[in-house]
Amino acid sequence: MSQRALDESDLEASAARQGFVRASVVNVLGNAVKIAVEAAAGLAFGSVALLADAAHSVADLVASIVVLVWGRSVYADPDETHPHGHQRIEPLAALFVGTVVVLLGLNLLYDSARGLIEGPTVVFSPLLIAALGFSMADMYLLYWYTVRVNETVGSSSLAALAVDCRNDIYTSVAALVGVVGVFFGAPVLDAAAGGLVSLLVVYQGVEIGRENVSYLIGAAPSDEQRREIVETLRSHSAVSGVHDLIVFYDGTDLEVEAHVEVDGELTLVEAHDIETELVVALRDLEDVGDVHLHLDPAGIGEWKDANGD
Repeated sequence: MSQRALDESDLEASAARQGFVRASVVNVLGNAVKIAVEAAAGLAFGSVALLADAAHSVADLVASIVVLVWGRSVYADPDETHPHGHQRIEPLAALFVGTVVVLLGLNLLYDSARGLIEGPTVVFSPLLIAALGFSMADMYLLYWYTVRVNETVGSSSLAALAVDCRNDIYTSVAALVGVVGVFFGAPVLDAAAGGLVSLLVVYQGVEIGRENVSYLIGAAPSDEQRREIVETLRSHSAVSGVHDLIVFYDGTDLEVEAHVEVDGELTLVEAHDIETELVVALRDLEDVGDVHLHLDPAGIGEWKDANGD
């Protein structure tokens, strides 16, 4: 790879890291502000719904801090203790966020069931609605900003935080329905709406966990991604065949291993140049990280007995 390409890669990595850190810090601050507003209103008027939503955001705050401190390590260069880099740290942080989302959803479901049995204790006040309106606006802006930054960063942990921000909007809507229900003499709406939202939150948390577990255990990519890798290799004019192809996730990056068939009369320098061109072409594909290629002389029949492409 040329020095210019390396410099451009370093600049892209630096920009991605800065965007990741900036979005993580904004998530921490956004959750802290929401907690302060909802906790103050909830304590002042005895609103269990607001206090529960504020408690939900405390866990979100912890998750945001974990992503900020832990997740940014993915941008660190490989070292002696992590020779293949730190890609698995990011899905691990995202898995933590997904676990928090599931636990909070279950907690909200429990609170909703308890509300149906015991009944509400909230005293209605317009300030409760104002606090919830502020919280929803805060979370929407946070969600929008995180998604926008992640369009260029491509971080699974930021994606998990964005989903969590969206979940916060749902939980705040449930709390708002409950508060409005108290005003109109139908407090059961608080528990009913909370129950429905909690099920959605649990589902989304499970989906976050399922996706990131696949990153951590080295799962295979989609058939479309695999075909794209094969087509990239075979599109090179010097390549006559590909076999023993293995593609798997190493963290959020794809690792590619393959045997590539070329003219057996090539000089070592010519074969090296072809390998370099193929590695660069694969690394230009989305999600591809490490590439390991073995060049075989075409025509020896080795690949005919291989279980591959």
